[in-house]
Amino acid sequence: MKPAPFKYVAALSLDHALSLKAEYGDEARFIAGGQSLIPAMNFRLARPAVLIDINGLAELAGIDRTQPGTVRIGAMTRYRDLERDGAFLASCPLFADALPHIAHPQIRNRGTIGGNLCHADPASEFPAVVTATEGRMRLRSTSGERELAASDFFTGLLTTEIRADEMLIDITLPVGRPRTGVSFQEIARRRGDFALAGVAAIVSLDEARCCTDIRLALCGVGETPVDASAAASSLVGTPGGAATIKAAAADIGKAITPSGYVQASAAYQHHVAGILAERTIAAAFERARHAA
Repeated sequence: MKPAPFKYVAALSLDHALSLKAEYGDEARFIAGGQSLIPAMNFRLARPAVLIDINGLAELAGIDRTQPGTVRIGAMTRYRDLERDGAFLASCPLFADALPHIAHPQIRNRGTIGGNLCHADPASEFPAVVTATEGRMRLRSTSGERELAASDFFTGLLTTEIRADEMLIDITLPVGRPRTGVSFQEIARRRGDFALAGVAAIVSLDEARCCTDIRLALCGVGETPVDASAAASSLVGTPGGAATIKAAAADIGKAITPSGYVQASAAYQHHVAGILAERTIAAAFERARHAA
C-alpha cells in the first residue's frame, strides 16, 4: 500500500523545524525513524499533508548525565543507542528489562524514543516505563518551552498533550536509588509483537528490607499506560511476602479495565495482567534485596 500524497521538507535546524510546525500545525508530522508513522500512512490511518524530516538535527539525539540525579535523553535517540549504552542501563535499569521486548533489531536500529512516546500506542513498552519512572517530557515551540510529567503527557488512545505547534525535545528520568529493584515483564503472541499486557515495577526498600516506595505501570490494558502505583501502595511498609504481593495484584486488577481486541478478550487480558503484576512485583522485590 502507498500513503496519501504529502509534502516533504528536510529541516535545516531546530528553529526551522519548529517554524514549519508553527506554519502547518496539525497538518504536519515530524519524521525521524518512521517505524510507527510510515506503516500508519501506508494504511491511510495517518494522512499528514506535510512531513518534516528531523534526521539532520543531531542536537536532538544523545544521553546527557551532567545533571546529578537525572538522565536526559534526546527525543531522537534511537533504541539501539539506548540498549548499547551500559552506563545508561545501569542508571535506568528498567530500560534494560524493557528494550529487548521492543520489536526487532532492525526496528530498534531506526526507531526513536521520542517517536515512540509521541505515537502513544498504549500497548507499547516505553510509555509504561516512562510513567513508572516518573519521567518528564520537555516540549518546545516557537513561543517557548514547557515540561510535563509522563502521567499528564498521555491523554488517550494514540493521543498526547502535545499542541499543534510543539515538538518533544527530550525526556528526563531520575537515576536508580540504593536498595531499589526493577522488573519489566510482558506477554505477547510472538517475540517483538506489542504486548497483550505488560507490567513495569520499581520497588525501593529500607535497611530493614521493608518497602518504602513502589511504582507500577501497565501497558496494553487501557487507552493510555495505566499508573497503578496507588493500587500497589498496600505493599509499602511490608517486606513483600508472597501473600501481600498476591493481595496487591488483586487490587491492581480492580484498577484496570482492558477492552480486549482481536487477539485477546478483555477477560484474558485482565487475567494475564494480574499474573504479570504478581510476578513482576515479586521480581522487583527480589532484585531490591540484592541491590547495593
